[in-house]
Amino acid sequence: MRPIQMVDTKNQYLKIKSEVDAAIHEVLDSAAYINGKAVQDFTTALNQYQGAGFTIPCANGTDALQIAMMALDLQPGDEVITPSFTYIATTEVVALLKLKPVFVEVDPQTFCMDPEALRKAITPKTKAIVPVHLYGHAAPMEAIMAIAKEFGLAVIEDNAQAIGADYQFSDGTVKKTGTIGTIGTTSFYPSKNLGAYGDGGAIFTNDADLAHKMKMIANHGQQTRYYHEMVGCNSRLDSIQAAILNVKLRELDKYIVARQTAASFYNAAFAGHQQITSPFVASYSNHVYHQYTLLLEGVDWVGLVAYLSEMKIPSMIYYPVPGHRQKMFAAFDLPKLNLTTTDWLTERVISLPIHTELDMEQLSYITENLLAYINR
Repeated sequence: MRPIQMVDTKNQYLKIKSEVDAAIHEVLDSAAYINGKAVQDFTTALNQYQGAGFTIPCANGTDALQIAMMALDLQPGDEVITPSFTYIATTEVVALLKLKPVFVEVDPQTFCMDPEALRKAITPKTKAIVPVHLYGHAAPMEAIMAIAKEFGLAVIEDNAQAIGADYQFSDGTVKKTGTIGTIGTTSFYPSKNLGAYGDGGAIFTNDADLAHKMKMIANHGQQTRYYHEMVGCNSRLDSIQAAILNVKLRELDKYIVARQTAASFYNAAFAGHQQITSPFVASYSNHVYHQYTLLLEGVDWVGLVAYLSEMKIPSMIYYPVPGHRQKMFAAFDLPKLNLTTTDWLTERVISLPIHTELDMEQLSYITENLLAYINR
């Protein structure tokens, strides 16, 4: 059996090696390393795939969030509502811009923002909502957008973990996650479903004015070279990464199916086990399984992780310390929060290997060993 990886980017690369290598060499031959043709081609292709009005490439997913918030003219002290149960980048940017993070609960099934918790958290200082499509499952965007419209709030979708996911509205309309809110952001970190071989990110919007502004912000606040109309930053997707991503974008739907196939194997293996809850899929969303995350009840969680490691099976805990308990926010004088669902989840979630290169032998080995430990 091949060694099991949490994410197997090497074997994925080997299957598309000739195309990727040719794309890289094309950039090297052109010597257009910054904002070259490869970036323009990928931006167009990604925009078409997403069905977005406008797509702005940038250096990484964290920059994408920062640029989005800068474009909305959020001011120090403005409140931004986001789930506590997510990767720190979502709220790190809020703090960086001297905005005030407001942490809310998530749904215990989908792990995504709870609309009722969102509603209760809104104050006159609230200016934006940042729902996170966690682990590859969409947040309840129809309800979130209705609340945002009611209170006149901007919505920034953090779509770093769910590129390619579909959201179905109650009227049957289907949109890609990242294209529903005021602005959508994503990351091309190598482990993502659409991963570069380095850092990268992108921003989506259907608002032409916002698109123009975000493009300027990402380029030092300039439209014409050396004429800087606003404070911006330097956030570019380089041509080599764009060339790689353009090859991989053509494979993205196949990659999603491969992840879903692996998830189906896991689901069948764990079905009916009282101590294991497999990932939930809501009626409004599909699941692209950036992570395959189980909920465990009455299991020696620390012991299981150690046992799997001993058996050469990688696993991860996403995320052991939620945002509202991170020391980095101590200076914000945030209220002491009692987010019981979030705290409950941090003590019960475990993510298993999920990627495009898992084979049946590896999946069987993983499930058999996990069940053997729990059932002993």
